[in-house]
Amino acid sequence: MADKPRVLVAMSGGVDSSLTAALLVHQGYDVIGATMQIWEKDQENNDPDSRGCCSLSAVDDARRVANKIGIPYYVLNFRDMFQDTVVNYFMAEYSAGRTPNPCIACNRYVKFEGLLSKALALGAQYVATGHYAQIMYAKDRQRYILRKGIDLTKDQSYALYHLNQHTLSHFLMPLGKFAKTETRKMARELGLSVADKPDSQEICFVPNDDYKAFLKKRIPESLKPGNIVDLTGSILGKHQGVQLYTVGQRKGLGLAVGKPLYVIALDAERNEVVVGSDQDVFASELIAGDLNFITIDTLEEPLAVEAKIRYSGSPAQAMVTPLGNGQVQVKFATPQRAITPGQSVVFYHDDIVVGGGIITKTVK
Repeated sequence: MADKPRVLVAMSGGVDSSLTAALLVHQGYDVIGATMQIWEKDQENNDPDSRGCCSLSAVDDARRVANKIGIPYYVLNFRDMFQDTVVNYFMAEYSAGRTPNPCIACNRYVKFEGLLSKALALGAQYVATGHYAQIMYAKDRQRYILRKGIDLTKDQSYALYHLNQHTLSHFLMPLGKFAKTETRKMARELGLSVADKPDSQEICFVPNDDYKAFLKKRIPESLKPGNIVDLTGSILGKHQGVQLYTVGQRKGLGLAVGKPLYVIALDAERNEVVVGSDQDVFASELIAGDLNFITIDTLEEPLAVEAKIRYSGSPAQAMVTPLGNGQVQVKFATPQRAITPGQSVVFYHDDIVVGGGIITKTVK
């Protein structure tokens, strides 16, 4: 009989979630393995990218690991939820001229809120994932906190800023205290077949990671030709849809003006791509909404933080000030390159996640 609570492990078929399940079995938990079925029906017999997170072919790897470590394994249908909260969001954000982060949306609505509800219904007290981050209970704060993973090259805390106290209290992330090299080593020692499987890097629902082709197929009505303009409004060229460009982009603009130009803004209302010099790509201030704070309930006064504006970026000194309308102003001590509406800004104190939100506007 298990002497620890039941935990449902989200198994994507990769080494991280597989080792997570194995470690929890060794720690005495009553472990259930589950893969979320998120692929569309027309993909069931066409899965060219076996590296995709939660792809159809990943089920075989996850089931093989579950059999190896002796736990029950299920495939749970999250297809409709994934379509509504991730794929539709992805297309809507691009249609509005913003650059979405589908992995954060999937974490928030599917992997955490959705899977937790399913786990609790199955009698589990916890859900575990293979994320490289750490969840701890701080007695001095009387609340759960989220910290960066020990391996800063693999830290995934940026994508988890949306977690709340209820969710944090029901989640386990045992890999947060290990380096990725240790993860693979332990997986090999345990005889897990996925020990050396490459990490998934692609957007799982976008074939060949070609988001432009995906948008052209799914929302062709949103891709309308328009003007490429400079900061004075002068027309420099034509584009085939603002959704096909990203802030900071230099290549593929089709402009011959004798000097390098970069995308500095996407104006969906005017259907314009705005370009400028490399210096114009930098800004020191942004506005963010859809906020969530972990270390505090709400932000009531200006707070000094280190802020990240992209997953792979470095934290920069900033001051976060509440605006009183569900938004905050973030002022950086030094200008930041390619602040992109639709992406997330995440606030830290050292290795602790304070909170974060969605960038709604760049202030030049």
